[in-house]
Amino acid sequence: MLSISSLAVSGLALLSQASATILQNGQVRLTSFLNTQVNQSAYSFTTYSANASEISYQGRWDSKFVSWWSAPGIKFAYTGQTVAVTFGELTSPRVLIGYRIGGLDWQFTNVTAGATHLLVSPSTPGSSQTGPISPWTFELRVTNWAFGIQIGSVHVAAGEKLIKLPDLSRRIEVIGDSLAAGMYTSYEGLSSWAYGLGAGLGNTDYSITAYPGILHQWFYTSDTSYRASVAYGDNPEAWDFSKRPAADIVVINIGTNDQNSANNVSAPAYADALTKIIQGVHGKWPNAQVIVMSLWLGFYQSGNSYFPNAPQGFVKEVQDMVRMFNSEQYLDNPVVYDGVTKKSSQTGKRTKAFVHLFNTSGIMQHNDIGPQWHPTDVGAIKVASHLQQFIKLTFGWELQATGPEIFHETLYWNDEPGY
Repeated sequence: MLSISSLAVSGLALLSQASATILQNGQVRLTSFLNTQVNQSAYSFTTYSANASEISYQGRWDSKFVSWWSAPGIKFAYTGQTVAVTFGELTSPRVLIGYRIGGLDWQFTNVTAGATHLLVSPSTPGSSQTGPISPWTFELRVTNWAFGIQIGSVHVAAGEKLIKLPDLSRRIEVIGDSLAAGMYTSYEGLSSWAYGLGAGLGNTDYSITAYPGILHQWFYTSDTSYRASVAYGDNPEAWDFSKRPAADIVVINIGTNDQNSANNVSAPAYADALTKIIQGVHGKWPNAQVIVMSLWLGFYQSGNSYFPNAPQGFVKEVQDMVRMFNSEQYLDNPVVYDGVTKKSSQTGKRTKAFVHLFNTSGIMQHNDIGPQWHPTDVGAIKVASHLQQFIKLTFGWELQATGPEIFHETLYWNDEPGY
């Protein structure tokens, strides 16, 4: 939730992410992550290199097949009953990944740099089932927004094969800070509202370029983390937007901490930065629709009730900026921005408005914000659900999720009807 103008983040806050405790109303949640590391020499595998065309990379990965940002992953179909992954030496220590087969629930394991992890075997629950998803599909996502993995190779049983999955028919991109990255939710990236939005829409490929602190970094492969500064110094890889199809919808939620006087970000500076991000999206994906979310803060108790902290965050500036983008004057002479070259230029005339305001007021209440000022798991679910309905009503996108789990370990209920 750092400032929109922040381009560097202290590494100190990133050290405990992979081993954090999950709390439920202050009580420690019991977790039992599987130990999946194996001795590769004890198995007979068919092996695919990281650059195999059958592997679909989701989110942003650099030229060394290292993942960045929030909830990046890989997907593919496979034959047989075995999937293993060897993780490269640039994998963060003990990073937590979520993975699943077909439409079954997420499983989690901590993975190790240079090690091979057997993630699917004949003993994996459900792996012997047939249909309705055929052939079996495999999906892996990095949960920790601060850490990443490097894919070394992917293995299936000897004589079996990987099968490339087609791109889905819809694409959505979320640009955000720690609120979208999943900071302080149970499974971070896989408990964030941004992931819930993309996965919950169904039949939608999604990418979450969210991290505490972002501006021109959206134009690059890596985020603004300490590990990125170690990997690239002052010369990060520019993101090749041709690697993936253009997003149909881009959701932007960024700048919550900019309104904090301690960060000394003026309203004009915030508006200019957000304008440049939208102009950058317009330049890279001319046909994309952009949703700008209003900002929210926490709540405070006053007397016998709770109220949202004020101000709620550059309300007038955001509204004025949306009106500007949708004005005839701008649509007749639109501007695009390139965050790599830092240059702006005019482009062809647009025929209709493409920037939309999503008002978050009233969605969350005080107990939907955790002690560290970020949405709880339930708060994230509420934001994702409201956004899905906004997208359905605004763009006609039907909700096409068919039943597979989205948010893991949110099955809370009372089993005594009369207590």
